[in-house]
Amino acid sequence: MKIVTTKSENASILRQTMPEFDFSAHSPKEIKEVVKEMRKIMKLDGGVGLSANQVGLDWRMFVAQHRNNFYAIFNPVITRFSKGQIMMEEGCLSLPEVFRDIKRPESIVIEGYDQNGRKLKIRAGGTMARIFQHELDHLNGKLIIDF
Repeated sequence: MKIVTTKSENASILRQTMPEFDFSAHSPKEIKEVVKEMRKIMKLDGGVGLSANQVGLDWRMFVAQHRNNFYAIFNPVITRFSKGQIMMEEGCLSLPEVFRDIKRPESIVIEGYDQNGRKLKIRAGGTMARIFQHELDHLNGKLIIDF
């Protein structure tokens, strides 16, 4: 497993909307191993988030790390956005050395499932909200160069 960049042979996966993840199609062991590997890749490459399509998987999920909290969120949906927005520079592991100022809602509520298929609901603000929004953009085929 390695990071797909816009120059990779399989770069088209970065522009696709990822299908809903079906927990019944994968064993708990397989899911756990993928989450573990994605976390390792994200950390080794100095990232704070990584979506499944960034490693060539057509899974609707991402991993993220903020401070000491690690998240693996499957079938994420943002159910609430704040009115307040903040402009901030973002980078992306699939676009090495590209940075863009992007305006995003300051806080969100995201719902989905953890790696065990349990429902979760997270209120996120600041950097954590930005990371989640960035990764969800990936799952919808959007990159920071689209803003």
